[in-house]
Amino acid sequence: MIFENLPTTPTSEELLDKAFSRAARAGRAKGGYEAQESMLQTSSNILGDNLHNVVTAWPDFDSVDPFYYELADAVLRREFDDERGIDALRQHLSEISWAANKTHDLGREYIGKLPRGDTDAMRKVRKQGFARMGSVMEQIDDDLDAVGRARDALKGLPEIDPDAPTIVVAGYPNVGKSSFVNAVSSAKIETAEYPFTTKGIEVGHFDVERVRWQIVDTPGLLDRPADERNEIENQAVSALAHAGDVILFFLDASETCGYMLEDQRALRAEVADQFGDVPLVTVCNKADLSEDVAADCYMSVENGEGVQETLDAAVEAVGYEPTLPHEE
Repeated sequence: MIFENLPTTPTSEELLDKAFSRAARAGRAKGGYEAQESMLQTSSNILGDNLHNVVTAWPDFDSVDPFYYELADAVLRREFDDERGIDALRQHLSEISWAANKTHDLGREYIGKLPRGDTDAMRKVRKQGFARMGSVMEQIDDDLDAVGRARDALKGLPEIDPDAPTIVVAGYPNVGKSSFVNAVSSAKIETAEYPFTTKGIEVGHFDVERVRWQIVDTPGLLDRPADERNEIENQAVSALAHAGDVILFFLDASETCGYMLEDQRALRAEVADQFGDVPLVTVCNKADLSEDVAADCYMSVENGEGVQETLDAAVEAVGYEPTLPHEE
């Protein structure tokens, strides 16, 4: 996942301590003009290079897959309490980039001001240079803090491969979605913290003709009407629309899930609208209790009846054909 390997963002105080302590060591190894020059050069290099690394560690959001772009934007809108989301992060990174260039410039500027032959005067100029660098770092203290918070918030996003064929399951709670995901997934279900819910997103995998498929359950998002979700949760649903290749919508005609069939149908209509052109396969689960609803598939996860047929229907609805190496 593109955000999981982002390095920890240092604070301005940490960077200043690192820069000035190494500058002091560099100065002790020399004397006179060369000592002051080395201290200015070392401190400006450490500050400028480290700040530059903070900026370049982030991906170019213009090339990020739409799924992760929208999801990251939603996370950052919540984290920053700022509707600009990713654009707010870009602004913070821009300020840090400015500071990276400025600290490099200050190193060159104050090296050029060093008078030769007067030790006290040279030390005074070097201290002035240090003070200016410290002032620059103070100006971006909040920017570094914001970038650090953004990194911490984004590194926990669920690992969903937007390029892999993906089945998204939806429907009210207790209609059997998680049981189905567990039943059809050959690998252990991966549960990751989801940035908008108190529950974890579940991602299972299975293989069809040597192609690895993903099946995703999103408790807390696609299990209730849009008007019960906040704006950022709805944006997360929009992000899922970029990753999903087919929707399996579960209905419980027996209503033992605790929700009226009329409400379940209304939610299905909402999900179909939100996911636009993504195929939607309607599944009547708990068919051993009731089949009194129009559906594309009827099954009972509890009894193991119709499970494989339902999975096959989802795969067929996608019509996924992998690109062979000689076709690229």
